[in-house]
Amino acid sequence: MKKGIHPENYRPVVFKDMSNDDVFITRSTINAKETIEIDGVTYPLVKVEISNTSHPFYTGKSKLVDTAGRVDKFMSRYGNRNKK
Repeated sequence: MKKGIHPENYRPVVFKDMSNDDVFITRSTINAKETIEIDGVTYPLVKVEISNTSHPFYTGKSKLVDTAGRVDKFMSRYGNRNKK
């Protein structure tokens, strides 16, 4: 690896999956505005919409992820059509 091109300010950060409320702590350089306390220690908090604990590829479960009602909009527009 080249010297001097990789960040050195890695610190423990909590990533929270908002679809199932799972949290995991890992080292990161990401800036976070929110914090969370786990076991008496305060960590920066990064909220994610989907992670390996909720993604259908990793869980083996099929699930529609609705972003801003797009699935409902699609179903109301095209879901009731009969196949001919």
